Amino acid sequence: MPVLDDVASGVVEPVLAVQDGRAGAGRYPGSETTPPDREQVSTPLDAADTADIGQRARTIRRRRGLSLEVAAGLAGICTSYLSRLERGERRFDRGGLLSALAEALGCSVIDLTGQPYLPADRAGADALATLPGIRVAIYDAPLDDPPDVSARPVAELVRRANAADAARDQNRYALAGAELGTLLTELQVIAATGRPDDRRTALAALVQAAHVAAAVAEAMGHQDLALAAAAREHEAAARLGDPTLLGLARYGWAQTWAKVGARRRATSVVAESLADLDVLADPLADYTGPAEMAGMAHLISAKLAARAHRADDAASHLDHAAELAERTGERNTAYQHFGPTNVALWRVGVGADLGGGGAVYERAMRDAPDLDVLDSATRSGNYHFDLARALVSDEGDRDAEALRHLDTADRYAPQLIRHNPIARDLLGGLEQRARRRVWELDSLRNRFGVG
Repeated sequence: MPVLDDVASGVVEPVLAVQDGRAGAGRYPGSETTPPDREQVSTPLDAADTADIGQRARTIRRRRGLSLEVAAGLAGICTSYLSRLERGERRFDRGGLLSALAEALGCSVIDLTGQPYLPADRAGADALATLPGIRVAIYDAPLDDPPDVSARPVAELVRRANAADAARDQNRYALAGAELGTLLTELQVIAATGRPDDRRTALAALVQAAHVAAAVAEAMGHQDLALAAAAREHEAAARLGDPTLLGLARYGWAQTWAKVGARRRATSVVAESLADLDVLADPLADYTGPAEMAGMAHLISAKLAARAHRADDAASHLDHAAELAERTGERNTAYQHFGPTNVALWRVGVGADLGGGGAVYERAMRDAPDLDVLDSATRSGNYHFDLARALVSDEGDRDAEALRHLDTADRYAPQLIRHNPIARDLLGGLEQRARRRVWELDSLRNRFGVG
């Protein structure tokens, strides 16, 4: 099978969502694809007990023969804080805490979270059912040695990759992943054996499809597959040489590395991206793709800095992103929604990671970002989840508001939230602190499949 060895480097006509001035209007050249309607909440299937992260941490610590003092010191937290985490009196509401504790205990993050979880509903089951096909396409079909199968016309594959990304943006993971296995395989066939122009088009679409595959696998708790898909995305983008696509791939790869606790690698990947993009970024150009990806790189850098307790670095990266966003305006290349609104949403998440608590929430209420500008169920769900995380850290004073935002997050992005270990941990904490039984808690437990 011939390998792709004659693809010229340089910028290609992006097979990414082009910008028409509205952040929610992501679309693709040559496609009439529009984001599908938001997924409806489904009826729960078999319920399962929620994983108690603190209890798992205590079990692993004891089996390794570590005292509270030693484990807390290795994790960079105080002994009393770790003790309360283990007893379920404090929640894992700050980003980076899980990976720090896993590193201290000599285990993986998923050893603490118990992922992947059984699906709570039909939509979750359907999303999980897409993963075997994705896994085969990633592991059994290297970019240089795809299987000997026929492929549909590249324009058709581009259209389907665009539609999958639109579905991902609206938290419809079952739809997004429905034919990704076949799509990834066929794109890799054309990228390796097609005509030069078709190869480049297929590589660009492969970056997008692999980005979606990584997002679906990550949301469903299969971090190994998410990392492999992100690596394939990066491989295709590097081979193509388009700055915007490479920036997108590095952004996704850094996020996935961070999810498995590889913070040094995540930081290295995003630093490399910033070094390349800062030179190319022109927020006033006709095509602002490189500037948008530079902004996204600053946003993920802010989150990584916050999780490493470097508040000043986090603030600096947020400010750089805000400066770019003010000049680009609301954009939506590759359904990343870069612009002032998304930067405001990321400020909330970074603030929650830094333990800002109620102050983060109050600032968000003053700024009042307009989520309709983005028209993204995934981003809206993440925003309300970050608000819930910030409120929960006030240790019970604002639990009613935290519950309301966790409920809202689930209604926007049910598959993203229900399979999130921190969301499940927050739900357990809210129930534990509740002074009386409330229907909102019962409803959430039922929807999460832990009722």
